[in-house]
Amino acid sequence: MLEGCILAVSSQSKATTTSNSVPGAPNRISFAKLREPLEVPGLLDVQIDSFEWLIGSPRWREIAEARGDVDPKGGLEEVLDELSPIEDFSGSMSLSFTDPRFDEVKAPVDECKDK
Repeated sequence: MLEGCILAVSSQSKATTTSNSVPGAPNRISFAKLREPLEVPGLLDVQIDSFEWLIGSPRWREIAEARGDVDPKGGLEEVLDELSPIEDFSGSMSLSFTDPRFDEVKAPVDECKDK
């Protein structure tokens, strides 16, 4: 996990209250003075884990199976299972989305932009 710099304060630090000049108005709490710094979480790791779940990568499936998930499904697979099957009003036709995958790119990005 990536280590980050110190940015914020925990909720256990002492906040100061200031009185308001308007009668009956609530007192405001000032968090201007930070006493207990917290470390920033590894945001890159969070994004990588989320993307691996979305595409259902083999690494994510191994982690899910190690956790004991009965039928681990990635994010795209879950959404497609919710949508499928799509049926017409008469019930004579249906469309199912199964087995999402990413194929190799057929052309480089620059070539696609030129077209």
